Amino acid sequence: MLFNSPTFILFFVVVLSAYWLLRSSLRAQNRLLLLASYFFYGVWSWKFLLLLWLSTLLDYTCGRLIGAAQDPRRRRAIVIVSAVANLTFLGIFKYAGFFVRETAELLTALGFQPHFRVLQFVLPVGISFYTFQSLSYVIDVYRRKLAPVRRLEDYALFVAFWQQLVAGPIERATRLVPQLTQPRKFSAVALESGIQLMLWGLFKKIVIADNLAPYVNAVFQDPASYSGLALAQGVLFFAFQIYCDFSGYSDTARGAARTLGIEIMANFDLPYFSRNPVEFWRRWHISLSQWFQDYLYYPLAMHYLRKVGFASRYKAHIVSMTLIGLWHGANWTFVAFGLYWGVLLAGYLFIKESVSSSSEPRARSPFSGWVSGTSSAVLMFAIACGGWLLFRAESIQQAVYMASHLFSTAGARTVTRPD
Repeated sequence: MLFNSPTFILFFVVVLSAYWLLRSSLRAQNRLLLLASYFFYGVWSWKFLLLLWLSTLLDYTCGRLIGAAQDPRRRRAIVIVSAVANLTFLGIFKYAGFFVRETAELLTALGFQPHFRVLQFVLPVGISFYTFQSLSYVIDVYRRKLAPVRRLEDYALFVAFWQQLVAGPIERATRLVPQLTQPRKFSAVALESGIQLMLWGLFKKIVIADNLAPYVNAVFQDPASYSGLALAQGVLFFAFQIYCDFSGYSDTARGAARTLGIEIMANFDLPYFSRNPVEFWRRWHISLSQWFQDYLYYPLAMHYLRKVGFASRYKAHIVSMTLIGLWHGANWTFVAFGLYWGVLLAGYLFIKESVSSSSEPRARSPFSGWVSGTSSAVLMFAIACGGWLLFRAESIQQAVYMASHLFSTAGARTVTRPD
């Protein structure tokens, strides 16, 4: 069920009305939300509810077992079971076909004749989001940041909460579970604010993103037919398309949750006004960036802390960002996208630390500070567009071709809206 569909409007009105009619009973409200969440998800495919239920039951059980265990080795073993199981589900459905296909192509290039049957799995909607959300709960219980959720239905609602189930944000149990287990009060102000936020999100998605999509698709389907200026225009349009698409969905989800008296985190904070790569990833897809920061980057950084040299010191940035790229999809373009940002982040931090340690800070006038900040934001936006070229391209070869022809006059066509 899409947020910009008439079916969703009817679904939302019915659920919102029934929800506040049940405001005298928290458990009844939560059960309604849980059933609504499963219906919302099941509209795409009811069979994938089985996978969602399996993931929910697995991590609920692991959380309870970790909470009851005192032996550190037993606690560690349980969290490893959860991580392996969750990442196996994600790997099979999202990456198995890709790796089998790439292995077959590699063996063919080496002169072998493999006869692998390429696995064709239908990707369950939202599996990347609810897998990371569920896994973060188990890790937080293991780190003693959170007590295990007592009732299965409360935990199931945390995983399946329909507003952010399909496309995020990736909520933390430390933030969302307390809101789900405490009574909510009706607020006309929150209702009005939530609906306004939903309308703003739908405006970005329907009016901006969906109207930019035909231009972008035309350029990336046949880049050889366009001039360099048209290719640059297509990349520029995609930068705004992907922002309005993702942030529009996020705002709609936040607004819908707010009408129920529940606040979920903001996922975007004007990222194209960032002045450096670190700031960009603090503003773009905030929930994903924070997830990798807390559960991957910091452990890796501690592992490499005592090592010296550029490669060792900044390896955590490169590894984390490469995996963020791969998280987005099973294609070498996503790996290149993550590697691109990982090298940029490591390089920026290396230069920043080198400059700050070798020179004294200089006082700047307000005007020069404004000029410096504006030029940094413009440069950062151009760097982000370079990443979006890798992200949107259908292959590495296409990305290289487009990047090398951005200043070419070859190609007779300009970007026009397809009929």
